[in-house]
Order: sequence, then structure tokens, then C-alpha cells
Amino acid sequence: MRTPEAPFDAPWQAQVFGLTVALHEQGVFDWPTWAQALGAALREDDRYWQAWLSALEALLSARGIAEPGQIIDLAHQWQDAAHATPHGQPIRLENAGHGAV
Repeated sequence: MRTPEAPFDAPWQAQVFGLTVALHEQGVFDWPTWAQALGAALREDDRYWQAWLSALEALLSARGIAEPGQIIDLAHQWQDAAHATPHGQPIRLENAGHGAV
């Protein structure tokens, strides 16, 4: 459950939040553009963090930074790496495709 002290339900939510802030700080998009993208995503999916992720993916695609297929492929690679990484060890993308340990 989200509280002011713990606003995220899962680590990926904090990561996508941090990535969004970093991309804004690098000038990839401004806050009004972000607010419009997030609002559009929330109209499609009322799960807040899922909409947040969708909005970020849409902006990255619209800006030519990452196409949807690239995002999906990379997400699968990270998922494979997570499954192949022993518990308690850092997940590294190079572990993708090495099978569960």
C-alpha cells in the first residue's frame, strides 16, 4: 500500500519514476508534455504506474529514442537475465539467455 513515506508498491515503479525524472532533466521532454502523455495513458489504463510506464514508452517512441519493439525486446532480455541470476546477486543483462541458476 502506498503511503507518503513509501509511494511505490514495487521497485520497478521507483525505477520508472527515476528514469522519467532523469530524461526530463536531460531535456528529452518538458513537464507539460509529460503531463499530457500521462493523462492520455491514464484514460486508457487507470492503473497509475502501468499508465506511467505506457506514457514513458509512448514519449520515447514519439521522440525516436526507442521503438515499441525495442522496448519489448529489452524488457524480455531483462526478464531472462533476472531468471538466470542467482537470488541476492545483481541482475546483469549479460546473464540473459544463460538459463536459470
